[in-house]
Amino acid sequence: MLENPRSPRVRAVAKLTKRSARTETGLFLLEGPQAVREALAYRPEGIVELFATPTGWEKHPDLRSASTAHGIKVEYVTEYVLNAMADTVTPQGVIAVVRQAPTSARDIFAASPRLIAICEEVRDPGNLGTIIRAADAAGADAVILTGRTVDPHNPKVVRATTGSLFHLPVSVGGDLEDVVERAHAAGVTVLAADVKGDDLLQARADGVLAQPTAWLFGNEARGLEESALALADHVLKLPIFGRAESLNLATAASVCLYESAFTQRAADGR
Repeated sequence: MLENPRSPRVRAVAKLTKRSARTETGLFLLEGPQAVREALAYRPEGIVELFATPTGWEKHPDLRSASTAHGIKVEYVTEYVLNAMADTVTPQGVIAVVRQAPTSARDIFAASPRLIAICEEVRDPGNLGTIIRAADAAGADAVILTGRTVDPHNPKVVRATTGSLFHLPVSVGGDLEDVVERAHAAGVTVLAADVKGDDLLQARADGVLAQPTAWLFGNEARGLEESALALADHVLKLPIFGRAESLNLATAASVCLYESAFTQRAADGR
């Protein structure tokens, strides 16, 4: 059992809360039983180390069975050590170190996607994690991050995805102009979500949402720059029926992705 919270091994895991360490090692931190459960189910080959307190491990027989099935050994640690490793105050008894699995935008568009989320300059970890989760729930094929969008392996982003990070490809570090060019070459329509746009409901009625689509979402405070809006095929806005001034970025993105998912499935007879 690891008992010393100041040991080099514990410190190496704790450093993964920093982007520089994640970039250098190609690893990231996974906290809590739900996130570890998804990694064991969808990317067990990426798990490098698995740590748990005896009490925390005992609570989750499904994790024990899955780790044994994949030949992944758990290393027991004290509560004090687990807290020293984790980013959260309460990591719920289980954490893992996992390899990053980057995907290129080229490979994403080569797979003939129907629905994609592009995040340009999204800086809030909670928003990005929620968008990835919403894209997964809506059946999107991938999420592409461009500009200075927050690192998807930031612990706060990882927690907000609740495991969806393991369910669909996520491309990092792309140039927006290049990504839009690849989308168009693949026959994908680019829709920018912006308060200055046209009515989304009219676009739905006109059949725009039934096409293979990449939704483009911008910065929480500034939205999309004019140069980014100019790259899109259509700029659309969600109607506000009540008195709210606007919608949170992640909420608006969720609605847009689901609008496309509903329309595409209806067109396919599903």
